Amino acid sequence: MNQTTDSHAKNPPGLPARRAALKLLDAVLRRGETLDQAESSATRGVHEFADRALARAIAGDVLRWLVDLDALIDSATRNRLADDAKPRMVLRMMLVQWLRLDTPPHAVIATGLPLLAGGPRRLAHGVFSTLARREVKLPDVPTLPEEVAARWGEHADAIAAAIAQPPPLDLTLRDPAETDKWVAELEGESLAPGHVRIARGAAIAKLPGYGEGAWWVQDLAATLPARLLGAGEGRSVLDLCAAPGGKTLQLAAAGWKVTALDKSVGRLEILRQNLERTGLEAQVLCADALEWEAPEQFDAILLDAPCTATGTCRRHPDVIHRIGLRQLEEMVEIQEALITRAAGWLKPGGRLVYATCSLEEEEGEEHAERIGLEPDPITAQELPAGLQPTPEGWLRTHPGMLADKGGMDGFFVARWRMA
Repeated sequence: MNQTTDSHAKNPPGLPARRAALKLLDAVLRRGETLDQAESSATRGVHEFADRALARAIAGDVLRWLVDLDALIDSATRNRLADDAKPRMVLRMMLVQWLRLDTPPHAVIATGLPLLAGGPRRLAHGVFSTLARREVKLPDVPTLPEEVAARWGEHADAIAAAIAQPPPLDLTLRDPAETDKWVAELEGESLAPGHVRIARGAAIAKLPGYGEGAWWVQDLAATLPARLLGAGEGRSVLDLCAAPGGKTLQLAAAGWKVTALDKSVGRLEILRQNLERTGLEAQVLCADALEWEAPEQFDAILLDAPCTATGTCRRHPDVIHRIGLRQLEEMVEIQEALITRAAGWLKPGGRLVYATCSLEEEEGEEHAERIGLEPDPITAQELPAGLQPTPEGWLRTHPGMLADKGGMDGFFVARWRMA
């Protein structure tokens, strides 16, 4: 074997993407990081967009199907591999590529076994080959971890079905009057004025309208809290925990005089970039809302509070495995403090919208039951077709809703007025 052939065997094409996927999974499952937090470091040195997308796709599908992948692996091993054993992680990746991404078994082996250099390659090869000979399959719907399914209750089956595939891409338009124009140009569909849904997979910055700031990426459910404040007509609104800024952009486009507050320097920089790209205006403040003192009262406040973000599980399947009771308790405490402070900054007659992208009742319904302001019930006429408020006048969405249209994130939203 010549030197070129030997090098090709040790470093087959596609190996950097698989190494990056392995790093992503290690960051999520061992260190508790989000996929977004881990991506920059894990994909360092992976220069092609397609390779970075492949690494994310492999890691994402492993997290979606983790329970079922582990059941297959355990069915082919005499002694159970530890949950954090590297061979188990590599086998999860190999099976996902074969069963979900339609990668031929020989290519799976060629790019999988090198990840176990110096380790038990024979074991991984044997387990994968056994499962391939059995022609195993994954179920149509991922199996959720037991504790997660218990938390999500009656909606768990619908949510599990919704996370089987990565979701489409939602865009919010700067000018809702141009909805038909951008539906045609982007070859998408609209589920509400100012919204366009397109197939995912394209490089965002290369899509029509991005450079001119005609739209920004924002899940349909995430647009609802700002929509529920209506037209601003020059009135003042405080967007708390605003970064990276989708709701700030919505409010500014709807005619509000926006003060956008967040404590993250990096995320606020993204907000500023999007304001510049779209030509919209807002006062941007970097401060901790739990320490900041408002210089004046506001006509409206939008509090999209920090939360466990379990409602984003279609796009961020890491939340299925990272979030437990400890993280939930920490978020609930922060949310209670933020609600108390926000209520004190409202003008008489002012409106407060509280929202979380969470599926946990502790972060939504249980807070709403305790807020002492005058309820301002949400009506069906304010919502996209197919959505209904709860009997209390709140809004609860989950990923299984609008399933025939591609689903949506899980959100809780409620609204009150200051007497």
